[in-house]
Amino acid sequence: MRSIGTLSDALEGCTVVIAVDRRAGELTAALERHGAQVRQAPALTIVPHIDDDALLARTRELIEDPPDVVVVTTGVGFRGWIDAAVEAGLEEGLIDALSGARFVARGPKARGAIQQAGFTADWVAESETAAELGEYLVAQGLTGLRVAVQHHGSGADGLDELFTGSGADVVSLTVYRWGPPADPEVVRRSVLQTGDGEIDAVLFTSAPGAAQWLTEAKDAGVLDAIRARAARGRLLLAAVGPITAGPLVDADLQVLIAERGRLGSLVRAVVTYFGGGRGAVGSAGTGGGAGVDRAAAPSLRTVAGWLQLRSGGALLSGRFVPLSRAGVSLLGALFDAAGDVVARPQLLAALPRSGGDDHAVEMAVARVREAFGGPGVIKTVIKRGYRLDLEEDE
Repeated sequence: MRSIGTLSDALEGCTVVIAVDRRAGELTAALERHGAQVRQAPALTIVPHIDDDALLARTRELIEDPPDVVVVTTGVGFRGWIDAAVEAGLEEGLIDALSGARFVARGPKARGAIQQAGFTADWVAESETAAELGEYLVAQGLTGLRVAVQHHGSGADGLDELFTGSGADVVSLTVYRWGPPADPEVVRRSVLQTGDGEIDAVLFTSAPGAAQWLTEAKDAGVLDAIRARAARGRLLLAAVGPITAGPLVDADLQVLIAERGRLGSLVRAVVTYFGGGRGAVGSAGTGGGAGVDRAAAPSLRTVAGWLQLRSGGALLSGRFVPLSRAGVSLLGALFDAAGDVVARPQLLAALPRSGGDDHAVEMAVARVREAFGGPGVIKTVIKRGYRLDLEEDE
């Protein structure tokens, strides 16, 4: 039953990790309104430079000698710059200094921040890359122009050198930088749980954050397990845009990319994946070299209806059925076999903390059948094991 304040039950039974620091609360609330259980595990944190003397010194330079062009590489960075000016009592002077400048944005989030500050973006890089932005401005001609460049948290992107070499007077601004996670153990636990099948989706909003989360997964020895789960569609790795998805694609991971590069689009993509279909494969983004993207979580048509797995249970014929961790693991092994027989030793190996007890398989099967309201979904194959009873078999 849908709770008061929720928009849908599309993510009921799903556990979602958000590996982000910026706007984590907003993203969590949006997912929870669709029934998800959310765990925040930011692999990096944003360290603001609001009190940085160098940033304020550059700001005063621009007020004294206004720029002809303002390059905005990130929305959070540009907003942080304006906030820093407000804190230092420089807002009015900075706004006046920027009022006659031409604004160039690296992507839609940067454009949104420009508009929020009361300005208009004259050009936006479609690929959301610094390379495209740099090529555009160099082609426009920069000789003798004063160019203010707001950098992202990963540091230098080559724009300062490129513009200086093209004859521009460059004022470089670093508004924030990436710092270590607030709780490294939370991040480590999130990658272990993801590899172990306890997580349904992991969301990313920055390339550095994605790269660091993958490094944690590799160090924990679970990157291969994560890759295998994502390839089967049993784990959704979702990115807010193609730049953020870059480290995932480079690691040969299946990834879904939000269409418009915004948090709202990211949430809609996740909701659609788990609640918008019954297992069709289609184009929901671009995974680069990581293979074909799935438009919906995989499902199988059993004699009792369509079956979709989630970390907290299963969706059977549109009804969510809560299951224990052992029940989900057992059903997952049968689901992956797609109707083929799975021998008892294989099922035993899939059960967590079974202790090698052969009776554990029979108990787990009985409890799943009881939760489903009958034996219809799981079929016993005498002397061989168990399999899902798919409608195609009939």
